[in-house]
Amino acid sequence: MTGRWFAIPLWQRVIAALVLGVLAGFLWGPGAESIKIVGDLFIAFIKMLVVPLIFISIVSGVASIGDLRKLGAVGWRALLLFVATSQVAVWLGLALGTFFLPGVGVDTSGIALGEPPQPNETTWREMLLGMVPQSPVQVMADANVLPLIVFALLVGIGIVMAKEEGGPVARIFDSGAVVMQKVTIVVMELTPFGVFALMAWVTGTLGRDALVALAKLVALNYAGCLLIILLVYASLIRFVAKLPIHDFFRGMIDAIAVAYSTASSNATLPVTLRCTQRNLGVSAPTSSFVVSLGATINMDGTAMYLGLATLFGAQIFGVPLDFGDYVMISVLATLGSVGAAGIPGAGMIMMALVFGAVGVPLETIAFVAGIDRIMDMMRTATNVTGDGTVTTTVAALTGEIDRGEMISADDV
Repeated sequence: MTGRWFAIPLWQRVIAALVLGVLAGFLWGPGAESIKIVGDLFIAFIKMLVVPLIFISIVSGVASIGDLRKLGAVGWRALLLFVATSQVAVWLGLALGTFFLPGVGVDTSGIALGEPPQPNETTWREMLLGMVPQSPVQVMADANVLPLIVFALLVGIGIVMAKEEGGPVARIFDSGAVVMQKVTIVVMELTPFGVFALMAWVTGTLGRDALVALAKLVALNYAGCLLIILLVYASLIRFVAKLPIHDFFRGMIDAIAVAYSTASSNATLPVTLRCTQRNLGVSAPTSSFVVSLGATINMDGTAMYLGLATLFGAQIFGVPLDFGDYVMISVLATLGSVGAAGIPGAGMIMMALVFGAVGVPLETIAFVAGIDRIMDMMRTATNVTGDGTVTTTVAALTGEIDRGEMISADDV
């Protein structure tokens, strides 16, 4: 029986749980709240992963950069494009959430949230000082994510500066990152049970309004990802790399398809390497470095979604957000996307990071957990397309691409 269960792909189990949860909610009504404890346990496991996953993943990601002076032109151009595209993505998500208001109109009076979150009255000076952790251990205990990220970045930079002597520590964090990915996979196996309970609760308590709001969120997630691919990435290929857009997407189509079906950047990595080297003519050293780095720290689809989902939760629960909160969201969504493991469902774990910083109730995760896989597939396709875009652009700028090898219409 157990073997049959695990033989079914996780995404199929999640979709089935989503449908069954919605049906159970309609039939059971408000009584479905009695099984919400199952979903609460799932959310608790997600919250448990936030601090170790962020710290270990960011340290490992920064340490994997190696000697920036040795990497030279390739390294700084890749990092600059990764950061720039992530910022564009998260502000796009914030813009979509601001203009289309996906969470407005849902009556949450039947949900007990306890004390409403207090408005963020921290000044920019206090925020700046708060970024420096006085006690890293206390920061981890309190799950204070912004100083935690700063500390993780500094540790990663220290490993890079230590060169050979920092190698053993780097390997420890690399191993730790692999372990945390495995732990995350174990927690993600609980997703069908959590999704069933949470969707039954949401549907039974809030009715069709919640489903309409979730449908809007899915539509905006896909729209945001398509805008990133068709506008941001296409512009980089056409105007910065000065390469044919059509040929680029034809060369990346295999990687995009695998990314969409698996919702895993890591699983798609070998295909992305093959596409960039064989179809797009990028040199093996440049492709290996930039694609591998991108699979670790370049998650534009995730960054866009974190901004969108934060506004979705704020609108559902009536949490006021000002421009300072938007800036905080943009910073944490970008850095949180760096800490997101390249496996299915990792973006959902990063929500706790951003939500907690601006006072959005974590019950928002309960709303989106059931549909996260549907959105995660498109986000991952966006992330992988971004890896290919930055790799090709950097290769074009540094002369590490054979333009004659770029796939043409006659080759397919």
